[in-house]
Amino acid sequence: MRKIRWGVLGTAKIALTKVIPAMRQCEFAEITAIASRDLEKAKAAGIAKAYGSYEALIADPEIDAVYIPLPNHLHVPWSIEAARAGKHVLCEKPIALCAAEARELLGFLVKIGEAFMARTHPQWVRVAELIRAGRIGDLRVVDGFFSYDNRDPKNVRNVAEWGGGGLMDIGCYPITLSRMLFGEEPVRAKSAIEWDPVFKIDRLTSAILEFPSGRCVFTCSTQLAPYQKMRMFGTRGVIEVEIPFNAPPDRPTRIFVDGVVEELPVCDQYTIQGDLFSRAILEDGPVPVPVEDAVKNMEAIEMVFRA
Repeated sequence: MRKIRWGVLGTAKIALTKVIPAMRQCEFAEITAIASRDLEKAKAAGIAKAYGSYEALIADPEIDAVYIPLPNHLHVPWSIEAARAGKHVLCEKPIALCAAEARELLGFLVKIGEAFMARTHPQWVRVAELIRAGRIGDLRVVDGFFSYDNRDPKNVRNVAEWGGGGLMDIGCYPITLSRMLFGEEPVRAKSAIEWDPVFKIDRLTSAILEFPSGRCVFTCSTQLAPYQKMRMFGTRGVIEVEIPFNAPPDRPTRIFVDGVVEELPVCDQYTIQGDLFSRAILEDGPVPVPVEDAVKNMEAIEMVFRA
């Protein structure tokens, strides 16, 4: 069986600790190359091919697709470089710094998608299934919270000009999931944002996104105790996802439907994401989160900032 041959642009922590180990378990994908501007870092990753430049990996004719875990401001430029070379692209979220930049990725003949791994996890597939089936009546409110504490000035999440801040890094999760569950786009937003006086990034953001059928209410922060939760309120019931975003790969996950536990089997959402994207390439089908969806998510993020 043919597998899609993947190259990784960069040695970011998420790539080395989560995505690469998970994709090594894929049925339809294999990691065959990695690139870094520091060749020794690339070699240390322990992958068959190591390159000392992103350009060299992209030029490799034996690479079918690239995964891009670079800082946010580099997402679109390197996605374009890879796409122009005929490589399919899975780019980390957020796919761009703004909606206008994300639109630059439209129209390429290769497949380009945004790496919202949570959307492919079976727990969210199950939640969407329950909502579509009317298990909690009409969905009216999606309520989310996502926080961590990171005050390192050298961390890319704290560099404003590189697209740092809470809304871009983690607030994007309740936004994309609420859009998925409502099956609609938000029409208005209200928000309260606290800016870090040194980093100039949003360190505490609370927002209300109004959809035609209901609303998403969420808070995200880069300077609070680590916590995450999502709840969906319908006219006849409630669904709660225990670990909605960073679902563990080594134990079952749980959702609560009106307080009754449903346990989902052990899985790695990064493995699932890699296989779904690779199958989309092999079968010429849709990728899990296409560029068109990524543009809509960026538009919603911008809506919150403007509000």
